[in-house]
Amino acid sequence: MDKNLPELWKIVLGEIETEASRAQFLTFFKKSLLVSLDDKIATIAIQSSIGIDLLKKRFSGIIKKTLSKHTSKDYILAFVAKTIPDTKINTDAPLFSQEETSPIIAPKPLSKPLFRVRSEFSFATMAVSSSNQLAFVSAQTVAKNLGHSYNPLFIYGPVGVGKTHLMQAIANEVYEKDSEKKIIYITSEEFTNEVVEAIRGNDTSRMKKRFRSADLLIIDDVQFIAGKDRVQEELFHTFNILIDKTAQVVLSSDRPPHEIKKLETRLSSRFAAGLTVDIETPDFELRTAILLIKAKKYNVVLPINEAKLIAEKTLDARSLEGVLLRIITEAKTNGELISENLISRVLNAHKKEEHLHLHPNDIINKVCAYYNLKPTQIKGPKRDAGLVRARQIAMLLLKQELRLTFSEIGNILGGRDHTTIMYGVEKLEKLLSTKDVSQSPLSMDIMGIKQISLG
Repeated sequence: MDKNLPELWKIVLGEIETEASRAQFLTFFKKSLLVSLDDKIATIAIQSSIGIDLLKKRFSGIIKKTLSKHTSKDYILAFVAKTIPDTKINTDAPLFSQEETSPIIAPKPLSKPLFRVRSEFSFATMAVSSSNQLAFVSAQTVAKNLGHSYNPLFIYGPVGVGKTHLMQAIANEVYEKDSEKKIIYITSEEFTNEVVEAIRGNDTSRMKKRFRSADLLIIDDVQFIAGKDRVQEELFHTFNILIDKTAQVVLSSDRPPHEIKKLETRLSSRFAAGLTVDIETPDFELRTAILLIKAKKYNVVLPINEAKLIAEKTLDARSLEGVLLRIITEAKTNGELISENLISRVLNAHKKEEHLHLHPNDIINKVCAYYNLKPTQIKGPKRDAGLVRARQIAMLLLKQELRLTFSEIGNILGGRDHTTIMYGVEKLEKLLSTKDVSQSPLSMDIMGIKQISLG
């Protein structure tokens, strides 16, 4: 094995350690080796085949990015199961000393790429109209005056209006100005998992140091920490420390702080202490602008009248790019220009085939409309037989259509425990997996709910 490989692997592990939780790091990486770098293949040895599967699914992207940064080459990863001798890793100290950090293989600049932040999400690529202008300007101001303008910045609005784009644009703008800034972008579910793992491992100091040393902390969908006492306590203290040292905090939610049920009053007041701005559902002008920006991204000329036609017919902002791609593909396949006729043809076909990307409330409202119920009944505590079935179908559709976690669905449906949601979803999935189920009352109900139009 090349003598440089262990040193390079230590550098890779050092990068990973800053992004992975303690439990993840010790479980997946403690017993691992970089065996070889041959041509375009990086071979990594792991103690078990289970570890290989976990590495592939969770950390391949980080490994590739870090290897590329330090070798100026892009590698395909190959994993092998191999018995590795025990080597003591001091996880409470840096993985390598100052002497060990000297360049080994043609290193690139030491600044590491932003983790989980999409580089294309910038202020320049965001369409702006009256529905999001205040949030957009506020985000730009925060990026220019980190920690000194609006702190915290709290952005709220329904799913699919651009909250994540805006927050990641802040991260990219700050990183472009100063790559040495410690920027953390994380969802509330990921933050929750880190807190739980730290408590379970009786090692909260590492977790606290990671978050409290940030120059910019961005937490997406913060409403999902509501009701989680230990998580709220940790965020409360982290929030105070960051604000006191003028580090910037940016939060997003589907509702303003005072409307988040089961959120501690002290957190709610701190979330609202800076600037709270909302993003409304994109209006016609904004949807048109989004289409023109996306068309430019794909190097396609989209006439303004055609863009308006698509925007008029496609109300869901998250569907815009998918619809545009279908139109572009159809035009290229048939050698046509993008015209009103082509757009109408594609939109009609799309309407018949589309798999709707709904908001949680859309699904709940569809279920309620089908069963003649109110959302408060679906979210409430009553357990009448018909009500339970309707509630379980809502759970199933929220899981299938939006790929929400059980905890997220529980919060949406009145703060139910995730095990309750898991039981309900698994029960219906089992019923739907039986033979000759296509004409069953359950299957027919689900089909009927999906076909309901909310106008």
